[in-house]
Amino acid sequence: MLTEVLQNLGLSPNEAKIYEALLDLKESGVGEISTHAKVHRRNVYDAIKRLIDKGLVFPILTKGENIYAPVDPGKLSEIIKEKEIELNKILPELQVKYQKKSASQEAYIYRGVEGFKNFMRDMIRVGEDIYAIGAKLAWLDPEIQNFSEQIMKEIKRKKINMHILFDEKVKEAGEESYKKFGNNYRFIPNKYLTNSTINIFGDYVVNYTGLYVKKIDEKGTMFVIRDQKIADSYRKWFEFLWDNCSKK
Repeated sequence: MLTEVLQNLGLSPNEAKIYEALLDLKESGVGEISTHAKVHRRNVYDAIKRLIDKGLVFPILTKGENIYAPVDPGKLSEIIKEKEIELNKILPELQVKYQKKSASQEAYIYRGVEGFKNFMRDMIRVGEDIYAIGAKLAWLDPEIQNFSEQIMKEIKRKKINMHILFDEKVKEAGEESYKKFGNNYRFIPNKYLTNSTINIFGDYVVNYTGLYVKKIDEKGTMFVIRDQKIADSYRKWFEFLWDNCSKK
């Protein structure tokens, strides 16, 4: 488990195994590290050199075999912050390039939880009012809860208004759940319940299949259409549905 997390933070498999081994051993030579980490001795030398370069391991020079010791794991947080600083330096330029490549008309597909996150990022990037039809509190899926909280903060910061037609079934989750999205909502009767949702924002229309109350299906698919006229049409249909639904 620890090794997997260390790899997610940017360490190679051998680096992760060796760093974790040194945390157990405190300080040790290459031979003992190789045995404990189950990494071939030949590969231990290369991995340790990289760990030293990253500031996660330091050598203890002796008359015999070199001994190595781990740096406080807090250094990992510093490495992440340093990477974030570097990213922030070039992020504006990357955004400009992304905007230039965006076409006025396009269609593509997002899938699963990561696709859902991409869709949420798109809403923040566009920064216009959001209209949802058949909403199911998918943002409250425990798997993306922390991410959703950050997105909601951005929505408030950018003063983006949300207009939501929830499936009536979400009432089962309790008023405190759907009121997290504000007071601008109404309910579609259970007679018209589906496992799909439509979102409209700016010139985007997103159709998502595989949604349930507070749950995103990992195999769900999002069909994203970017076309101003189509988006305007969906907003008109949204108005019709809004006028025929209520909070009761």
